[in-house]
Amino acid sequence: MAEAAQPISPQGAKARVLVAGATGYAGALAAGLVWKHPRLELVAVTGRSETGRKLSDLYPRYPVPLELKELEDSDFEGVEVGIVAYPHGAAAPVVAAMRGRGLLVVDLSADFRFRDLPVYEEFYGPHGEPGLLDGAAYGLTELDREWIREAELVANPGCYPTASILALAPLARAGLIEDVVIDAKSGVSGAGRGGGESTAFVTVTENVNAYKPAGHRHRPEIVEKLGLIAAAGGNPEAAPDRLTFVPHLVPVDQGELVSCYVTPRRPVAQAELDALYTSAYADEPFIRLRDVPPGMRDVRETNFCDIFPLVTDDRILVESAIDNLWKGASSQAIQNLNLMLGLDETEGIG
Repeated sequence: MAEAAQPISPQGAKARVLVAGATGYAGALAAGLVWKHPRLELVAVTGRSETGRKLSDLYPRYPVPLELKELEDSDFEGVEVGIVAYPHGAAAPVVAAMRGRGLLVVDLSADFRFRDLPVYEEFYGPHGEPGLLDGAAYGLTELDREWIREAELVANPGCYPTASILALAPLARAGLIEDVVIDAKSGVSGAGRGGGESTAFVTVTENVNAYKPAGHRHRPEIVEKLGLIAAAGGNPEAAPDRLTFVPHLVPVDQGELVSCYVTPRRPVAQAELDALYTSAYADEPFIRLRDVPPGMRDVRETNFCDIFPLVTDDRILVESAIDNLWKGASSQAIQNLNLMLGLDETEGIG
């Protein structure tokens, strides 16, 4: 393996970045954010389709004048960083090739999110590069900042896990979750450009429907990470195995709202709940604790996660809102990349 990329100097140097998979929504946004970033230089955008077109022609809202091309090994020359926005399965060999050339990598697919390989393969199929799993940091910045800072490969979380885990982490760490129901709603961009008939305008407009309520791939990701958080908090017996996750498609282009209904292991007063969340998130630059339930529009095109915790009857309600393409994908990737490069994590997305 080539020598790994090093954190960039604070004196003004720029890290050279390649975005692989820039034709999809998340990849295109990542390229747009890198293009505007004061400490990053976007040197190439690749895709498995639309080659020969400028990214700014495909996505006029992102003024990136680079031409899309097929990914080749020669594209890794002189590049320090790769952002991979391919689907699961297709991402793993690209990540491996980049790591083999010493690039720092942020991967937006599910290929390196799981510690438990059998769980990954149950939901996603055979893994192409299992040897890289142990070295991959899970990129939920607010919970694993120091791990990410030292990592050379970061697995960006899914959008639903980002909103859900941030909503529930303080309760999981305290060992308070007996049972939880997550009612999640996302804009249609979460299905990607290839969403097909299920995301067609005539299907989603004036309509809301649940999908994959009994087997969505993000459920095991949420369960695994909340279990690790509970164990890290000294409460391994409180891993939330009883977790129901039901996602819904709503007729907006981007945005996400999760409502988490928690049965606590013991009674919790509102003052204790407020103290838990304040202790966890008061100093976080991209988490806002709200006094009223947040909405998708409140966080649109930002890296914020707005959280509202409330004791209600014998349950705890936690509402969490993010932009699924930003904090749920591309701007969180930049937040992680900033840490990997030794920059302020708010650089370019604050």
